[in-house]
Amino acid sequence: MLRTPSCGSAALIAILALLLLGLGMPAEAFAETVARRIERLQPHFTVTRPDGEGPFPVVIMLYGCGGQRPFQNDMARVAADAGAAVVQVDSYAPRRLSRVAAIATVCTGAQLHGRERAGDLYAAMAWARAQAWADPARVVAMGWSHGAWTIMDSLALRSGAEMRRATGLDDLPEEPLNGLAGALIVYPYASVGSYVGRRDWRLAPRSVAVLCGRDYVVGTPRGPLERQRARGAPLEIHFFDDATHAFEDELAEDPRVRYNPAATQREYALLREMIANVSAPR
Repeated sequence: MLRTPSCGSAALIAILALLLLGLGMPAEAFAETVARRIERLQPHFTVTRPDGEGPFPVVIMLYGCGGQRPFQNDMARVAADAGAAVVQVDSYAPRRLSRVAAIATVCTGAQLHGRERAGDLYAAMAWARAQAWADPARVVAMGWSHGAWTIMDSLALRSGAEMRRATGLDDLPEEPLNGLAGALIVYPYASVGSYVGRRDWRLAPRSVAVLCGRDYVVGTPRGPLERQRARGAPLEIHFFDDATHAFEDELAEDPRVRYNPAATQREYALLREMIANVSAPR
């Protein structure tokens, strides 16, 4: 997340400058309804459900800035085996963003900050709550890196005009995260441009964060998360000492990433525990 590009060519600088100029345009210029956002996102949802009719708790999964990775399908199967339906949200396909383009622009912070992508989470939740197989009061948001940033900023945005400007959605309800019972945030980005630790959350879902001791991509943002907890967020922080960023990814090309099967099993256990907790009688 937010890595500095190695190429310093004039062409790349010019492209990034144009992107940054685009970011300065008001969100209202691109405003759309929640229904329209759902219409664009829904063909790219990947839904995994347990056997049966439900209603099931729902886990909405948001990938990191590099896009969808195979390990997230494994995570979806773990959730389904634990009794939850899963909706994997592809934020890039509707925006025609390739993996290469996303790494060059989203991972460097040139476009699609967490507060903007929060609109995808709001829309995915609205869609999920309307499904017959979903329990609208038992929704968990799970995100990795940029996806975790998205979840936390979605909790920090102020209802009304600010939320509309940030997300580009012009007909949001007062609380678009109604039904959010839990959040699982894994190696979150929590630095420049993020609201983490600086604002109270509108809701207080049971939240679990995984921080990695060898994360050389986003660092180990314990301070911002501790400040968020001090502001009242019911946030558990789990520290994986020997894990790198994207430790679940056996196919990672980044030399800063190392696959760690033991840490991956710990993450599976946290996901199962989260599903069990939101499924317990209220």
